[in-house]
Amino acid sequence: MKIREFRFPDDYPPTLKLWQGIETGVKVGRSDSLEEIEKKIQRDPDLFLLAEADGEIIGTVIGGYDGRRGMVYHLAVRQDFRKQGVGDLLLSEVEKRLQDKGCVKCYLLIVADNHNAARFYEHRGWSEMIGNRIFGKEFP
Repeated sequence: MKIREFRFPDDYPPTLKLWQGIETGVKVGRSDSLEEIEKKIQRDPDLFLLAEADGEIIGTVIGGYDGRRGMVYHLAVRQDFRKQGVGDLLLSEVEKRLQDKGCVKCYLLIVADNHNAARFYEHRGWSEMIGNRIFGKEFP
């Protein structure tokens, strides 16, 4: 298994298929279209990482950095590769890359009832930001 950067556009179909197959926690939306992923790759390609085994994509993580704060999303591992350290490696690598860019604080979102994800992140030093409310808006 190896960690590598996402290669646009070749990695898009198998990555999308992985996300669509995740039973909970990853919701594929408009921002996951080919055109939107291309924008992400143009901005910071070094923060979109894949885990690969035997030539197949088995995990993903996307990091974002605006120069002040970081964001981690779409950490996903194929079910048959879970509990083998894939998520740990992906998260550690994106955290390292964010820190190398100067990031000192980072956020991530999980679905409220995804207790397995909460435990995963808590075990790795992340903590729930009690008292904060999250707002979102989709533009037409």
